[in-house]
Amino acid sequence: MPAAADVIYRYDGSFDGFLCCVFASYEHKEVPVQICGPEDGQLSLLFMREIITDPLKAQRVWNSVPQKIGKEALAFIQKAFCSCMEQKEMAILLFLRVGYHYGPAVMSRLADQHVHRLLKAVQHLENESHLLCGFIRFASYNKVLVARIGPKNYILPFIAEHFQQRYPEECFLIYDEIHKMALIYQPYKISVAAMDRIKLPDPDESELYCRKLWQVFYDAVEIQSRHNPKCRRNMMPKRYWPYMTEFDRRPVPPAATGGTTAIQSLLLS
Repeated sequence: MPAAADVIYRYDGSFDGFLCCVFASYEHKEVPVQICGPEDGQLSLLFMREIITDPLKAQRVWNSVPQKIGKEALAFIQKAFCSCMEQKEMAILLFLRVGYHYGPAVMSRLADQHVHRLLKAVQHLENESHLLCGFIRFASYNKVLVARIGPKNYILPFIAEHFQQRYPEECFLIYDEIHKMALIYQPYKISVAAMDRIKLPDPDESELYCRKLWQVFYDAVEIQSRHNPKCRRNMMPKRYWPYMTEFDRRPVPPAATGGTTAIQSLLLS
């Protein structure tokens, strides 16, 4: 592998743009010391090479990965690119260089530092995707189900199939407040789009009533003598709580609380 060159790559932040960084690394026979996205400032006096996104170059790199390293490696770097790992672009570039040398066997080289770093990042993304499949709470607004999330990783593409299969006849939207992206689904049509912010109307009486019922159920099923806050935080990380209905204890208008006392009695009986 060539030694690190005194150059920094800057690209547009897209996956195709990153693939063009990989192309440029081989084209110029160099390994940059850093790959920066559009949000990164000029932090170094080193030469900055602007990498222009070229679909043809990106496609060449895209095609080369399954051919020389394997289809598993292609899915692996896609997940790594969506992870929250710092300097993930450099980590993926170094992984690909190792992969082009060893071929598909690179996926089993767990002791290799480049493979190990990416593996940890991908596992973190997969774990968060799994958790959010259970932690996402929808609210109904004009017959559209809407949920807000704040994940560390960009997980929308990896939870889309789960919710599409779970609610095939519904219209729903999952908004990622951290990455400013939204997963939008209408029956049998799904897409992911950029969305700076989302402004929702006030919940109607029916929605408030459903939220109250959910909170009553959550409180009723707990075994008070086994209350364990530490275990709950381990199983349900606290950073997810602001987006979960059962932890939203804002006052509910009296009109929305009718019937909950009887249901609570039934659950506790």
